[in-house]
Amino acid sequence: MGLKKLAAKVEYYNARLESGKASKIKPSHVEEVLRKLRMRATDLEAEIATTSSADKKARLEGKLAIARTHIARAEWLLKELA
Repeated sequence: MGLKKLAAKVEYYNARLESGKASKIKPSHVEEVLRKLRMRATDLEAEIATTSSADKKARLEGKLAIARTHIARAEWLLKELA
């Protein structure tokens, strides 16, 4: 699953939390998205380490920053659901 789809899921969960529908969100779903985001971040870090092109490295670092932002959001949401 791509980073955009995972980020969209986190955004969807946040919207449901704000609208008062958070009781329907299962923590296991958030944990699954969080696991996938962390795996994607690890893959991006590995790819950055092996890339020699400065342009590609900058693009990958941007993606990594986005992934880390969404990881933080998912962790916050998981804490709110507990």
